[in-house]
Amino acid sequence: MHSTPELDEQRGAIAAACRRLAADGLVIGTAGNVSARVDDLVAITATGAAFETMTAEQVSVVDLTGRVVLGELAPTSELELHLGVYRDFAAGSVVHTHAPMATAVGCVVDVLPCVHYQMLLLGGEVRVAPYATFGTPELAANVHAALQGRTAALMANHGAVTYGGDLDKAVELAQLLEWACTVYWRAAAIGTPRALDAEAQAAVIEVAVQRGYGSSRPANDNHEDTA
Repeated sequence: MHSTPELDEQRGAIAAACRRLAADGLVIGTAGNVSARVDDLVAITATGAAFETMTAEQVSVVDLTGRVVLGELAPTSELELHLGVYRDFAAGSVVHTHAPMATAVGCVVDVLPCVHYQMLLLGGEVRVAPYATFGTPELAANVHAALQGRTAALMANHGAVTYGGDLDKAVELAQLLEWACTVYWRAAAIGTPRALDAEAQAAVIEVAVQRGYGSSRPANDNHEDTA
């Protein structure tokens, strides 16, 4: 098939996101993959492509069955993991990293407790998907199960996965997950981290809704900001 302006834009955005993830230390070399959905197609990083130097040409395009429809390179070995997320969840983009803190925590715990209210953006506590060999249907199934009701999952002895409505959101959640794992690791070095219980989590959600946290100010709000 011939490319479209939207596909070209998304392939370039994925390449830029990969370089950003590498600069932030969430990936090293070829260890990870990123995708974004464009209608009934998925733009996804190619196998063996280094994040630090990723280009749009190293982002392949597949249909929802995994058939390559655009690009000269084979897609990542974790293709089925990505496609399954698009089938099962309302995802616009998926990010898989081998971020150091997320990977380390996933080597130790079965669940990352909700130790900070910002983790509610991930769905609260983050499950650790049982280990399976990379690129296998078993791994994809384990991760999809761990993602139920969540936007993030850790992968035992492997890495992490996040998804969002668009590419920017999926990357943002990958960064948030790595931050949460770092907070947990530092707290655990001191003692047993306290987790927010269901009541505390519900209170945060209630306040966020009441205050319209993260939303724009209504157009009829005539109050002026003051310095």
